[in-house]
Amino acid sequence: MFMAAKASAESTMKLLESVPRIDAWSNNGEKTENVNGHIKFSKTILRELCLEIKPGQFAALVGPSGCDGIDISTLNVNNLREYISLVSQESSLYDMTIKENILFGCYDTSVDNKGAQLSSGQKQRIAIARALICNPKILLLDEATSALDSESEKIVQAALDKVAKGRTTLAIAYRLSTIQHADIIFVIKDSKVAEKGTHQELLAKGGIYNSMFFCVKEYILNLVNKVF
Repeated sequence: MFMAAKASAESTMKLLESVPRIDAWSNNGEKTENVNGHIKFSKTILRELCLEIKPGQFAALVGPSGCDGIDISTLNVNNLREYISLVSQESSLYDMTIKENILFGCYDTSVDNKGAQLSSGQKQRIAIARALICNPKILLLDEATSALDSESEKIVQAALDKVAKGRTTLAIAYRLSTIQHADIIFVIKDSKVAEKGTHQELLAKGGIYNSMFFCVKEYILNLVNKVF
């Protein structure tokens, strides 16, 4: 047990002492060029990916299901931890009070059993508060509202839209309705950026984004017609 703990501690120290390759203090933004990657040496997830996101800009990544390949929140560059906060699809809460859950990452309600007594909307709002408590320069939204009902989504999305202003925000979106106000949207297909632009620009192109948007719209209309 001691040897296993020692090995884990050594791995943790190596991670904490890793030298960052990105200047976290830069006001010029970061430009990503020709990024390549794969999973299990067989499935390519990135092929010559080029992204440029300016400071304070709200950018979104969308694409067919499964195109993301790997959760970018698993990146552990030492310096960036102080400047990046994540709100993911599933919020992990601890067996503490709501206040402690927020400060760990105004209320004194106990959160038992990983927040089982809270609604999805309440848990997401706690996750947002926890992400914002350190006032990050960069906010990552990984399908932050996809597990919510429509009413909870409106409340959470309104909060996200408000806090995204003035800080660099990168949203990975399943529901296109959540990123229509993004400054720029990158559409990923076959491991590459297939399209980019604002919501209106991408609709006007009549390409992949247009098809995805109207597919979802048609599905919702059909669902409503069946119900009523």
